[in-house]
Amino acid sequence: MTDLQWPIGSGFGAASTTHDVLEGIDLSGKVAVVTGGASGLGRETARALAAAGARVIVPARDPGRAATALAGLRGVEVEPMDLLDPASIDAFAARFLGSRRPLHVLVNCAAIMACPLARDARGYESQLATNHLGHFQLTARLRPALRRAEGARVVSVSSLGHRHSAVVFDDPNFQRRPYHPWAAYGQSKTANVLFAVALDARGEREGLRAFSLHPGAIVDTGLGKHLSAQELRAAGVLDAQGRPIRDPSRQLKTVEQGAATIVWCATSPRLEGRGGVYCESCEVARVMPAQVGPTTMADATRLTGVARHAIDPEAAERLWALSERLVGIDAG
Repeated sequence: MTDLQWPIGSGFGAASTTHDVLEGIDLSGKVAVVTGGASGLGRETARALAAAGARVIVPARDPGRAATALAGLRGVEVEPMDLLDPASIDAFAARFLGSRRPLHVLVNCAAIMACPLARDARGYESQLATNHLGHFQLTARLRPALRRAEGARVVSVSSLGHRHSAVVFDDPNFQRRPYHPWAAYGQSKTANVLFAVALDARGEREGLRAFSLHPGAIVDTGLGKHLSAQELRAAGVLDAQGRPIRDPSRQLKTVEQGAATIVWCATSPRLEGRGGVYCESCEVARVMPAQVGPTTMADATRLTGVARHAIDPEAAERLWALSERLVGIDAG
């Protein structure tokens, strides 16, 4: 897989928007599911895919609130689902499979970031549970619909934050080690990348390809609600007046620019035959030449590429096995 982890000359860049990457692409007759699709990057992804002709389903913990946020978007529907509730995930998947529709695109976008220690009902750390395990279960349950599409893509929204931590297989849920919000976030974002590697290895033979990506540093999505304005200013993403700084060359993007890489991974013909790769700025990212240690938020404006620990095939297989055990399913 790492042999494919090189830029391909996509013709797009950090300033490209969802409109740019979807120009000339017709998604009529396609079906997409976008988690986190009621706000921020997920909402723009859902809007853009629907505008290109796709039917988009947004599973949401609060369907009423999601419906309000998505009001006026043609081709978008809302279904109840909570990524921290395994029964809710199974129920959503069962309803979708019952419709007999193929699923052409699954965007795993919903996420939480750098939050205080919390656990789900199973005792699993909340960032790992929300950002990875819930999506692992959802994808596994929807595999029959993805197969039915005969050419589906699963896109996992990761982050530069994957450099904060590899997956700590001996203690993924911080039961024996001190909890640190950024370490937990980094572990979950590494899991997103490794999941794409492992899923693509399994799905290629059935026409299913998987991708992961860094959308950029977009502060007006709600993801940074656990961070203070002082922290965001220190990171260089807010100015002295508290306004977002926009500079795509430093990964400081608008929502439309950030979602462009999601949509590019989900639809670009240029990615045919290149599954399992990590992307940024509407391009396949380079592998970092050396391991990079823990990073700060300010690093999000200067670092590029994917850390080797996040695309290690052996770690991807270990994560798959761990995820099956923690979720309690055989994902194949």
